[in-house]
Amino acid sequence: MSRVNLKLEKLGDMFPDNWTEEQRAKGKTLFLKYLSEKAHKFYGGKVQIAPKAPVLGFNWFNVWYTPGVSKVSTTIRDNNDTSFELSNRGNLVAVVSDSTRVLGDGDCTPAGGLGVMEGKAFLMKYLGGVDAVALCIDSKGKDGKNDPEKIIDFVKMCQHSFGAVNLEDISQPNCYRVLDVLREECNIPVWHDDAQGTACVTLAGILNALKLVNKKLSEVKIVYFGAGASNTTIARLIITDGGDPKKMIMFDSHGGLHKNREDIKADKRFYRKWEICEQTNPNCIDTMEEAMKDADVLISLSTPGPDTIKQDWVRAMGNKSIVFACANPVPEIYPYAAKEAGAYIVATGRGDFPNQVNNSIGFPGILKGALMVRASKITDAMAIAAAHSLANYAEKRGITIDNIVPTMDEADVFPVEAADVAMQAIKDGVARTKMTWDEAYQMAKKDIEYSRSMAKSLHDNGFIADPPVEMLEDALDWTVKQIEDK
Repeated sequence: MSRVNLKLEKLGDMFPDNWTEEQRAKGKTLFLKYLSEKAHKFYGGKVQIAPKAPVLGFNWFNVWYTPGVSKVSTTIRDNNDTSFELSNRGNLVAVVSDSTRVLGDGDCTPAGGLGVMEGKAFLMKYLGGVDAVALCIDSKGKDGKNDPEKIIDFVKMCQHSFGAVNLEDISQPNCYRVLDVLREECNIPVWHDDAQGTACVTLAGILNALKLVNKKLSEVKIVYFGAGASNTTIARLIITDGGDPKKMIMFDSHGGLHKNREDIKADKRFYRKWEICEQTNPNCIDTMEEAMKDADVLISLSTPGPDTIKQDWVRAMGNKSIVFACANPVPEIYPYAAKEAGAYIVATGRGDFPNQVNNSIGFPGILKGALMVRASKITDAMAIAAAHSLANYAEKRGITIDNIVPTMDEADVFPVEAADVAMQAIKDGVARTKMTWDEAYQMAKKDIEYSRSMAKSLHDNGFIADPPVEMLEDALDWTVKQIEDK
């Protein structure tokens, strides 16, 4: 019997019994990276384009293409909105990135982001019943610097082929301008998953964690470690949803954000960070040691690595503290280390630890909800509605300190979330099409079940093969050697 099953269940149990918790945590990361490269090579990527209409005879080519399709072109010409009905546009998302900040690996070159962008497309289809296309672009100008205007122009030019745009892995400060301009100047939703997506799911996790420790969002002290697009947007959504900015302190690589940070004020590109400086940290605290005293919540999205967040910082936190260490692919502190230091609830961005706070439970349902009502944008209120939808869904089925948010294998969470987002879009006045909650739920559920059934059918009928067991065993052998050689 193979030491590794094809479902990759209980990853930690496949390693030698004498390994420490730290070795197991590092081993899982190495194993998944090694296997990912081999599996992508075996399958030639992970997504494909397939027909959704039949070819019942030769003349059907003349229906799907020329001359019949001429009628489709002229109908759309006379009313562009019919493109949502007569083409796949109404269920199609562009995943756009210049690959300048891919996970924790930084600038990977435009093509280097394809693995992540195809991954977003894979999850959108399987979890949300949404088609998506990865578009990795070169945003460098003549001076060799990444130019946000090139991304803006690209999205504006291609928006007419899509129902929504998912921005991904664009470095700051360019990501701020790209999102803010496109949200206002495009007539379809433009969503930055690293910012709004992470903020939405993090807010959901915080809401349920606070329920378990019997604390209120308006009363807790929150420390944010990292001041990129994710944390600045998380702070904005938490404040909008009732958090007290005067009880918040955010840190970047130069210290605390506050009204005396003239370096941030002087650089107009970082206007989102300056907003945080003006709203939070009224006492101008500059060190993590001071900030973490009696803190209720730590939200870290910064440098990957298990020693980025110190155990002494966690020990200084208040009673029943909450630690979100969400850097990918390696959290800033491993869950076992945070628990050793006194944390009551710990979340990371990874699915092989408890409490995965990851965009994967957010964007498939959120984008599906926006697409169903043909929204012109995704408002902050829609993102907050999604956060509460996720939190409420988990609370109804039961939450514990190791299970605060839904997981990707809870299929019904996505149509529920999509319907809640669709209703908020109608309420916010950004929906072109109106429907009831039940209509939205049933539509999303049908599309998601279709996508999952299609994937299962392709696998069951041999069009998608199982990965070779030997590939998994090779990955395990390589991982054990890497850990034990050190």
